Amino acid sequence: MANPVLTGKRFGASAEELQPGWAAPSPTGGAAPPEARPTVRLMSANGTFAKAFLLWGLLLVGGAYGWTQTKVPAAGEITVPGWTWIALLGALGLAMLCAFVPRTAPVTAPLYALAEGVFIGVISRLYDAQWNGIVLQAVLATVAVFFACLVLYVSGAVKVSNKFIFVVFAATAGIFLMYFATMLLSVFGVEMAFWREPSALGIAISVGICIVASLNLFVDFEFIRRMAVARQPKQMEWYGAFGLTVTLVWLYLEILRLIGLLRD
Repeated sequence: MANPVLTGKRFGASAEELQPGWAAPSPTGGAAPPEARPTVRLMSANGTFAKAFLLWGLLLVGGAYGWTQTKVPAAGEITVPGWTWIALLGALGLAMLCAFVPRTAPVTAPLYALAEGVFIGVISRLYDAQWNGIVLQAVLATVAVFFACLVLYVSGAVKVSNKFIFVVFAATAGIFLMYFATMLLSVFGVEMAFWREPSALGIAISVGICIVASLNLFVDFEFIRRMAVARQPKQMEWYGAFGLTVTLVWLYLEILRLIGLLRD
């Protein structure tokens, strides 16, 4: 799934416009004196990444549980836990709550990571049963893409402008429209499997989706930077970490599917 946090509206204001005041106005209309200003802990990029690593750890915990609960017999059908879809729906619900009510992020983000991890663990086990070793390949590729994007962003090799953000948003919206259309048509018995088949077209579309998911990482990094510059409260670190986690989950699942297509 792509990132529901980074909407165009959240990037609509500049860092200066997002700058909150240090204190409430005094009764006379001026700023409150320094001794009357409350101490506010502010968001930082380092704090956001620390919380992101914590969420990724929870993803691994949930993933390990989902993996072990998915039975793969030597012969016969793989047994998928009946609660797999409950975990997915729970993760989606928590993601939406966190996205639209950011103040809940300190609670909803960790819960989302656990629920999403369980679902990812089940999916990963299914892929590994069909293509041995594919999960390790997908994890290593995801980690490599993440750090490559981080280095490119920090070094300034990639400049994330408002135009860049708009293009990434538009591409992401187009992909999700395709996801939704495929799901909706499948309900009516129409199968749009051309982009999921191990054909030249299917592989090309999968590569394109992976590229767009990777570009979302740059948008995540810029979102975190702008929120830190805007001196957002400390709890927004959970919000930024959540957005980064959602993007990585999407990227991992798409890389997993791409490798599956290539190995098919």
